[in-house]
Amino acid sequence: MRNRRQNPSIFLTSLIAVSIMTMLSAMPTGAYGDIFVTNAGGNTVGDYTTSGTTVNASLISGLNEPFGIAVSGSNLFVTTVGDNTVGEYTTSGATVNASLITGLNEPFGIAVSGSNLFVTNAVANTVGEYTTSGATVNASLITGLNGPFGIAVSGSNLFVTNTATGTVGEYTTSGTTVNASLISGLNNPEGIAVSGSNLFVTNAATGTVGEYTTSGATVNASLISGLNVPEGIAVSGSNLFVANTGTSTVGEYTTSGTTVNASLITGLISPIGIAVTPTSVSVPEPSTFVIMGLGFAVMFVALRRRMNA
Repeated sequence: MRNRRQNPSIFLTSLIAVSIMTMLSAMPTGAYGDIFVTNAGGNTVGDYTTSGTTVNASLISGLNEPFGIAVSGSNLFVTTVGDNTVGEYTTSGATVNASLITGLNEPFGIAVSGSNLFVTNAVANTVGEYTTSGATVNASLITGLNGPFGIAVSGSNLFVTNTATGTVGEYTTSGTTVNASLISGLNNPEGIAVSGSNLFVTNAATGTVGEYTTSGATVNASLISGLNVPEGIAVSGSNLFVANTGTSTVGEYTTSGTTVNASLITGLISPIGIAVTPTSVSVPEPSTFVIMGLGFAVMFVALRRRMNA
């Protein structure tokens, strides 16, 4: 107590500093604005920034033909065609459960919604539903598909690409068919991403990305062209990221079709799946910090007066 009375400024400054550090340490952290890409030929998952910088080209290794990938918070879910499983990993590359879901039949695409995973089975022509903890909800949630590859979720709806019939079908997350041929006339559609009321679909055979509404209307069937076997696609804000298997690259484009960087990421090995983490997190506004700072200042003055009295 003697030191505190003799050095009130030092004591109170330390108190404020500790309070601020505690507040900052409680703020969310993690990998934000990162691109995760599956390398089917290299049996790895690589991590890159949205500006194309390599974070870790072999973030996850030792996989068996990884295809689809989905991100949820600090976890990644990866489908591996070679052993018909879905594995769970952290965004920092640690293995949570390499065989989270087993017994699948060429699982290609995967999407996450809350605590549920939806997986396309290309050979069985089904979509299965599982929890993020690996429990089976319904292994044949949707049946009668034809070469299902990509899958995207929007609210209570699922959108699935059928490579064999050149269509995109719409279903509810409970498995009800809304429109099995919501979009037709495609050419080997594989990847699919949803942004608001728009769908973006890769056509591997024609090297294009088409844009459609979630109600099935065509916005631009050749929004992006000149690609080389485009497969996976992901959307982040107003940007699209496309995995080109033919050139082993990831290209960046705007959602209006403008090329930002056709070779944003290079040196991949048959990239298939792609997922992007949010570019920002919810943090206090600057004004909040100002108000908090004023609060600390008032507390400082009040306590100092009391201690000097």
